[in-house]
Amino acid sequence: MTADMATRRSRVLAAGLWWIALALTMALPLFQLRGRAIGDGIMSAVGILFLVQCRIERAGTWWRRGWFPFALAFCGLAVLSSLLHGSRHAVGEAAVLVRFFLFAAALEHWVLRGAAARRRLGTVLGLVAAWLVVECWQQYLLGHNLLGYPRWPDGALTGPFYEPRAATPLLMTAFAGAMPVALRWMTARGWPWRAAGAAIVMLLVLTMVLIGQRMPALLFGLGLALTALFVRWARLPVLLAAVAGGVGLALLPVLSPPAYAKLVVHFLQQIRHFSDSAYGQIYIRAAAIVRDHPWLGLGADGFRDFCADPAYVHGVRLFGLDLPARGAAEGCNIHPHNIYLEVATTAGLPGLACFMAMAALWLGRMIRALDPGAAPQQAMLCVICCVVLWPVASSSALFSARTAGWIFLLVGWGLAAARDVAGEARLRRV
Repeated sequence: MTADMATRRSRVLAAGLWWIALALTMALPLFQLRGRAIGDGIMSAVGILFLVQCRIERAGTWWRRGWFPFALAFCGLAVLSSLLHGSRHAVGEAAVLVRFFLFAAALEHWVLRGAAARRRLGTVLGLVAAWLVVECWQQYLLGHNLLGYPRWPDGALTGPFYEPRAATPLLMTAFAGAMPVALRWMTARGWPWRAAGAAIVMLLVLTMVLIGQRMPALLFGLGLALTALFVRWARLPVLLAAVAGGVGLALLPVLSPPAYAKLVVHFLQQIRHFSDSAYGQIYIRAAAIVRDHPWLGLGADGFRDFCADPAYVHGVRLFGLDLPARGAAEGCNIHPHNIYLEVATTAGLPGLACFMAMAALWLGRMIRALDPGAAPQQAMLCVICCVVLWPVASSSALFSARTAGWIFLLVGWGLAAARDVAGEARLRRV
């Protein structure tokens, strides 16, 4: 075989691997809704294909630069902590954490380097967001979704699901898929297009209010505030959407009394007595674990395995306040419900420092690349990455496929878009 033939074969193989990885990436949002195990397999497969691609092209310098060394350090600390404190299963869980970071690196450096690939993925997320909105409104107006499920007993809209978990995927897909369309329409010449762009934002806000899940609604508001901060011409539409959301919230006792009880009444009660609430007790327990094991934490699944241990059922002192623990059961759960506390209980304060350094590098690169007029998709990816990495929020387990799939998809996508703002601008002119 001649050198030219070998080179041609390598190029064909590399192109085939890229198309497979792109197809898998575009399918991931669908399996984030249903089929988490398949979604986890997709992330692992894309990461493995990326390593094969790097081997073919002899591209092996990416892992030594930027944020990825911090990812390797965090994973190493998690493995070491699991060896010291965890079971064999915990060690295995820690050893495969690297797959999430490898998936994000694959999107940044390979799968989504081209603007056309990013636009295709944006179309997929836009369609998913539209489906979630339609199913939520169908359930609200008709009493059931397409599968026949009614709204949850506490008043929350479940959208296309059986249980109340529509708000989080809507939060993720709205900013990455629907908001870029709204921003582009807001800059169109005709007023009907501008009105349609503003209407999209207002519809998303009203849908989030009616869904009735507290933390996603607050994070959606944070995302809108960041959108108004980053995108000058979006400030008036965001203000109108905020007014519409306020009106919807004021009318919620009439529109949906159970949702009002959960979204407003219960939320205010929790805030007034936060340290005594379930979330407050979980955070106190996680803080106690980190205080007792600051250097390495307790490894993968450490919080779940040790949160009921009497050794950690004690209060903490924070900002001059004594926060007492109320008992083993009140502060125990399968995860700490905050991604930074989860990282700290997994790999200690050094692991937390590594994760925070990664987050700073991710967001710093995206913010420096901001050019909403030329690249609205990149701007909205920056917004949603700021939102999902916001430290003062309750969350699902970071290293579960349901949460990690969204976060690392958005981070890798956002980093790829930040590297190629000019590519998105050129694509818009075509």
